[in-house]
Amino acid sequence: MSFVGLKNLFFNKVLTPVPGPHDWSNGSNQPLLQHHHQSIPKPPHGDIESQSVDLKAQKANQKKGFRIDARIISDATIGLSDGLTVPFALTAGLSALGNTKVVIYGGFAELIAGAISMGLGGYLGAKSELASYKAQREETQQLIATNPQLVMADIAEVFEPYNLPKPTMDDLTSHLADSPRLADFVMQFRYCEEEPSASRALESAATIALAYFVGGLLPLLPYFAVGEHSVYTGLYFSIAVMVVALFVFGFSKTCLVVGWSSGKKIRESCFGGVQMVVVGSVAAGAAMGLVRLFSHDEGGVSSMQLGRS
Repeated sequence: MSFVGLKNLFFNKVLTPVPGPHDWSNGSNQPLLQHHHQSIPKPPHGDIESQSVDLKAQKANQKKGFRIDARIISDATIGLSDGLTVPFALTAGLSALGNTKVVIYGGFAELIAGAISMGLGGYLGAKSELASYKAQREETQQLIATNPQLVMADIAEVFEPYNLPKPTMDDLTSHLADSPRLADFVMQFRYCEEEPSASRALESAATIALAYFVGGLLPLLPYFAVGEHSVYTGLYFSIAVMVVALFVFGFSKTCLVVGWSSGKKIRESCFGGVQMVVVGSVAAGAAMGLVRLFSHDEGGVSSMQLGRS
């Protein structure tokens, strides 16, 4: 393919090459880039609006790929962030008691109870979001029926930052006033709310609970590989596992937000990983210190009672 053909392909422009010496005896009446023009289908005669909708659908199908819903990522982040810190802090605190079984039983109890609690919280939160959307939509539909002038004023306020000409603004408002999807437009662009899916509550509950359970299971795994009285060996391995897990989680979470296309963004992601490690370490240290303090006070009280008896 020639240089002109490459430009036409990548920039979607029809460029005519500079004429040069050419043997016109074998000339042809065919266009220079016939294959390029033939690849563009001619739109059929008909309704322009329906053709526009078809083109948008074709573009959407071309761009459609494997994408994870942002809300699922948010729920997984909530579950993992709590699961990687709270159970880790609890197991580190229980390690001060010096018994591996106590750490495992207590960790599993907290892990199951925490996963159920977090899942129920996500479920109730999604249900509240859906109820809020329905109430706002009913209020919007009632306002459209009783006071359409106020709704048109709100729509004009939405387009006000774009400095549209007054004739264009009048055409938009008049067209939207007759549209059966006026309530959808007001909900999306005036109140910035989209209707949650019917399965949103169950998806949120399952995602948060599973993420919490997976994140909280990591600090318990080393205790299964040590003896009953080697609790501090399990604690050291648990700390090593959790430092790596917290850093990877913080790094990945920041990368999903800012990206990783430059050195600055990589540094920000590393800072996010270090920040996550610091937060988890502070929580674990506080829990372990409190358990040691309470066990020390209990031992002191017990010795005093034995001395009096």
